[in-house]
Amino acid sequence: MARFEVTRRTVLGTIAASVAASSSFTARAEDAWPSRMVRLISPYGPGGSNDISLRLLAEEFGRSLRQQFIVENKPGAGTRIANDLVAHAPGDGYTFLYVAAPYATAEALFGKLTYERKDLQPVAMVVVAPLFLIISADAPFKTLPALIAYGKAKPDGLTFASPGAGSQPHLAGELLFRDAGVKGLNIPFRGDAASYTELLAGRVDATLTALPTALPYIQSGKFTVLGVASPERSALYPQAPTLREQGFPNVAAAGWYGFMAPATTPRAVVDKLQAEVLRALAEPPIKDKLTAQGLEVRPGSAAEFGEFIDNETQKWTKLIRDAGLKGE
Repeated sequence: MARFEVTRRTVLGTIAASVAASSSFTARAEDAWPSRMVRLISPYGPGGSNDISLRLLAEEFGRSLRQQFIVENKPGAGTRIANDLVAHAPGDGYTFLYVAAPYATAEALFGKLTYERKDLQPVAMVVVAPLFLIISADAPFKTLPALIAYGKAKPDGLTFASPGAGSQPHLAGELLFRDAGVKGLNIPFRGDAASYTELLAGRVDATLTALPTALPYIQSGKFTVLGVASPERSALYPQAPTLREQGFPNVAAAGWYGFMAPATTPRAVVDKLQAEVLRALAEPPIKDKLTAQGLEVRPGSAAEFGEFIDNETQKWTKLIRDAGLKGE
């Protein structure tokens, strides 16, 4: 019988061959991505700017990558439900988060979360959504000074609708209450559509919202725009004066959206989706459709998006703490 001798060289050679084979298999799997349906998780309900822009991109990704990209709406808890779902999803490249601005404010508002920032990694930035101050055309006030005076005359102050606690409209509303010296109650709803229903019914006084879903109501004369919470007037609706122009210099906020992935998602897959996002945003038809929906295209790489999120987190954490704001 032949003698079989296991040497250190044999063991190391076997391990190296196994690692190489595993790496080769992983590389082939990543190169083949996507080989099945990809889930894109929206933190808001159907119909808002987050949902509209995500569905547009999902359709484009499907055409380009020849695979199905489906949008799943997981609204609630100031986007934390969706954030948590993706943070704990397998890092296999088949679940991504279409993250929104409350991601950067959640910890400051709500304390310890069910996920950590290290559980998610940035993929690409997509758009910014300027926030417009909207009232019902039937409201008893027609200007921002009149709205503030109306609130000061009411024992309970003003009521503002927002698409969720911790959202940019929520925070901008709180800043406006503070700067104007008026009492206010911010009422969170699951998405813009529900906020608009309450505004039209006269059960809330105003809302701060992105333009896409509000535009039909503005054009039909049901809503009136009182201003925009941007440092400068928005090219999307230049007739709206900034809130800064009207005496409220600290009220500046915008919604923003981008893609994030579970932290364990392979770098090659993240890079591939990043490239696909940047390619799609450079396409004039895609850019035009997003602009028509009231969104400003702001493409950014994973590194740029990560830096942007860090800056947003620092800025809003300071403001939240200075103002003593707490999420509910």
